[in-house]
Amino acid sequence: MMLSGWGNYPRVDCAVLRPRDTEQVMDTIGARSTLIARGAGRSYGDAALNRAATVVVTRLNRIASFDPSSGVVTCEAGTTLDELIEVFLPRGWFPWVTPGTRFVTVGGAIASDVHGKNHHLDGTFGRHVISIDLALADGSVVRCSDNENPDLFAATQGGMGLTGVILRATFRLRPVETDLVVQDTTRTQNLSETLHALEDASESTYSVAWIDCLARGPALGRGVVYRGEHATLGDLLPDRGGRAYGTAPIRSRTVPASPPSFALNRYSMGALNAVYYRRAKTGRALVSYQTFFYPLDALLHWNRIYGRQGFVQHQCVLPLASCAEALRELLTMIAARGTGSFLAVLKLCGEAARGPLSFPFRGYTLALDFQATAGNFSLLTELDEVVAAHGGRLYLAKDARGGAGLLRDGYPRLDEFSRTRDRYDPRRRFRSVQSERLGL
Repeated sequence: MMLSGWGNYPRVDCAVLRPRDTEQVMDTIGARSTLIARGAGRSYGDAALNRAATVVVTRLNRIASFDPSSGVVTCEAGTTLDELIEVFLPRGWFPWVTPGTRFVTVGGAIASDVHGKNHHLDGTFGRHVISIDLALADGSVVRCSDNENPDLFAATQGGMGLTGVILRATFRLRPVETDLVVQDTTRTQNLSETLHALEDASESTYSVAWIDCLARGPALGRGVVYRGEHATLGDLLPDRGGRAYGTAPIRSRTVPASPPSFALNRYSMGALNAVYYRRAKTGRALVSYQTFFYPLDALLHWNRIYGRQGFVQHQCVLPLASCAEALRELLTMIAARGTGSFLAVLKLCGEAARGPLSFPFRGYTLALDFQATAGNFSLLTELDEVVAAHGGRLYLAKDARGGAGLLRDGYPRLDEFSRTRDRYDPRRRFRSVQSERLGL
């Protein structure tokens, strides 16, 4: 069937298999010369596509055990964060790290080593993983942890499924008192103010900035900065009646079909950005966890907004030493073209993770969406050059068109990853359209 990532680009004809249990996964590994695992399909590009065998593991979604005293849970790789939140949030537990959607699988979160609004304090998802059960190319299953196969444990975190099929994982959840978030909102006038606001927010558990990527001149880099903390029982409003977990689920709407591509242009996007900036309510508010962590999940299939040709995301991380200059260059180029997205996100990142292909390091990460057009691909190549010149890198979980040169320059531990992979999969049975494109 024709398959794609969340960006609907590229679309590739893949043989799709949906195993019901671990035994069927192992049978598939034994029967196929090449394959890649796929979770909920929320990586944006071609990382979870394999023409010969794309193994969708969402049926493997059983929760095996939970320790209510420590918050340690063991579950199969196809379990989504949404399923975990539904079960454990009413019991006072929440994922330590979550990306901008709750519809990702645990296996995908580990393979992409996802990060969230708290990376500056809590690191990536992998930092809170205790162990992984991994199916290897030779048909064996091994336990990976800091003490067992530590090289494979590190390489699998951010390894984009190229080390094997993650079957189950054991990891820690975060204790919380309520299902609400205390949110502080600030508007900034330019890039300098935005960066200063994020620096000031670095002691908050969560922080993120929305950027008006089409603002120019003195307003370049203006945005809305959000800080957040899990609400305590003392923060509850009287109308909650003391109920810690009683937020009504947000009613989701669905984008029914892809609009024509001409509906998204510098004028429509510029108007949306201006309205969002002006209407952002500054100050403190008590909001639901869905509103704070997953605003886009309220609009199902929002990826259709970019039209039938799909879209790509350019997410880079830039070192602190040159991030202000680099961000100014990137935003100036994007605003000049007028093709930037409404969804432009800037976050402060903390220390690099253990995985040689894990994305974040200490600096700032900027993420923007672009329609998949020839003109935008030309712009993206220019953006890549800026990222490379400043010692940055692209996020493999979002990439659909980057080059092998930028990969090698941006990931200095790439050879370490390759050596580990050679040890466990010398014939490169686990591969994807992305790994072939990048020469991984």
